Order: sequence, then structure tokens, then C-alpha cells
Amino acid sequence: MNLNDEKKRIVIKIGSSSLTSRLGDISRRKLERLVDDIVMLKDEGHEVLLVSSGAVAAGYRRLGCLERPTSLSEKQAAASIGQGLLMEAYSERFISHGYTASQILITRSDFSDRKRYNNARNTINVLLERGIVPIVNENDTVTVERLKFGDNDTLSAKVAALVSADQLIILSDIDGLYSDDPRKNPDAKLLEHVTEITPEIEDSAGEPGSSVGTGGMRSKIDAVKIAMASGTPSFLGNATTKGIIYNAVHQTATGTYFTPEGQAELDNKKQWIAFNSGPEGEVIVTDKASSEISEHERSLQPVGVHYVHGHFKPGAVVKLTDMDGEEIGLGVTNYSSKHLKMIKGLSTEEISELIDISVKEAVHINDFVYHDQLAIPLGS
Repeated sequence: MNLNDEKKRIVIKIGSSSLTSRLGDISRRKLERLVDDIVMLKDEGHEVLLVSSGAVAAGYRRLGCLERPTSLSEKQAAASIGQGLLMEAYSERFISHGYTASQILITRSDFSDRKRYNNARNTINVLLERGIVPIVNENDTVTVERLKFGDNDTLSAKVAALVSADQLIILSDIDGLYSDDPRKNPDAKLLEHVTEITPEIEDSAGEPGSSVGTGGMRSKIDAVKIAMASGTPSFLGNATTKGIIYNAVHQTATGTYFTPEGQAELDNKKQWIAFNSGPEGEVIVTDKASSEISEHERSLQPVGVHYVHGHFKPGAVVKLTDMDGEEIGLGVTNYSSKHLKMIKGLSTEEISELIDISVKEAVHINDFVYHDQLAIPLGS
């Protein structure tokens, strides 16, 4: 696709350090400059969705904290103040240009539940189609630590996959991906175009020294891996560069462009399985079944099930592993754990004598994602 000529759907992630002053308050100057950049894209007819950090950073001083809080309760209290301040600042600037912004607060569980996932996509689609600028943030006020995305880099990539975005733009306080940490190595070179996240790139992903946000270069690389696996081109650049957002869309910005060349794009359901679901159980399969799945892309039959871990219902996502404990991938089970334990190792004829069956497969290949398509480790 040519991002220069066609109207596109663009997801933009803006980090805390890109929005706040050195004192931790919202910098109106920074925010207004970024919004003005986005407005130029809106005027050209592009659909734009923001994933904005900054709620905790905007609110913690109003809470009476001298430094960014570290306890969950204080961070959530600060976010409850900062979210309102942040949205007020965004809304005022967008309204001054004739555009309306909306706020969407989500949690990881909104993505892990298939029905809520689809509801979120439908809601955002309506907003985008009607010219609204949705501003998404994790609901820091209520989310418990074990259910957090971890950072808004990961959230932005999952949102980009959710809405089938044409481009993901991640802005921070660094110019892009370097061959080494440029703060430590003056000879580090900016990588302008990347088509594959190699082990070398992952090893070189150092942490930028930002005290305001939570996402470092590692989280940005993980986000790009999700985007590339879902077929979404990405850009990583410095929020302080004038015109960075507009130029990134028109392929003229200084930064790193990530293009998922040669990677198969997952359909919407498989994206949900791969990036958002989280396995509710584990199914160990026989060597023969492992070969059928891995080498011949065939569905898992109950006869190929060796052992079942966990408790789950039909429609749950489970992890398939081989007899050596190596992960094969994630798939949607057609049976509950109770029934799967009952029929494991049995043929279709033997199963029909025990229970009524409407489907033969334990996990259909169309509802299965291979390990190498998962982009980032489970639970990330």
C-alpha cells in the first residue's frame, strides 16, 4: 500500500515523556504541537487513533507526590486525576480545529474476552468512520498488576491489530532504532528500514533513560513484532522532531520504518488468539499428532491428545505442547477440559459411544496459531 496517496487508518502511540514537562505536568506546548500535526492528517481524510500515555504523569503532582509514585494504589489514584486533565487538554485542542476526541479506557481483560474484544473493535470503528479521534489508554485506575498490558507500546500494537490499522507510529524520546544504545555508544547508527526483528536487534535494544514513562526500547521492539505479525507497517521516531507524525505517514520522517515483508498476515480471529487471548489450559499431544499439526497443517483430533492440564470450557484458547514440553502453538478447543480428558486417545467411533459430538476436531487448524506466529512470549 502507498501511504502517500491513499486515505489510511493510523494508530499513534505517544509516550509520557513526549507530553509532560520536566516537572511532570502536562506540557501544553508539546501536546498542542502533536495535535496540530495530527490535524494535518485529519484534514487529508486519514483516520487517526491515539494511544496516549501521561495520565499518571499528569496527575501525581496534583495528588501531592513529589516524584512519580511506585505503589499501585498511588499510581491508580494519580491516574484518576490525570486522565481527566489529559482528556481536557486533548479535547480543547482538537475542538479548536473542528474535531472531536473521545476517551476509551480499556484493560487487558477487554482483549482476552472474545466478545468484549469484538465490541471494542465495533465501537472504535464507529468513532473512526464518523471522523472522531479516539484516545485510548489503559484503565490505570482499576487495573490490577497481573491484568495490565505492561506498557502502552504493547497496547498500541494490539489496538493497531484490533482495528486493522494501515500504520502504527510509536513516538518517544529517541530518534528510532539504533545498532547500539546511542546514549552509551557515539558510533551507534540509526537503522532507517527494518524488515525483520532479528535476535541481534533484540539483543541491541537498550533502555532509553526516561524517568517519566514505563516503556523502554525492549517494549517498543515487542510492540513492533506484534504489528509486523499482524501485517501492520510501523514507525519509531522522536516526538520532539517537528512534523514527525505527518512526515512519518508520508514516508519522509527521520526514524525507523518497520515493514513486514514476507510475513503472512493473520486474520482477525487468529490475531486475537495470538496476541490477546491468553491460554486457559494446556493440551499435550502425541508425537504423531505433533507431526500432523507442525508438518502437515492438520487439525488436532482427540485421538492425538495425550494429557490435559487445567479447567476450561469449549471455545477457550489452550496451549498445545509436544511430548518434550515444546510449545507448538495456541488454538481454540471444541471440547471442555472435562470431556477432553474423557475422550483423549479415542477414535471418533469410540467417542460417539460416550458423548454426543457435533465436531470431530479437538482443535481445528483454522483456529490455531503456530508458536513462531505469536510474535512475543505468552503472557507479555
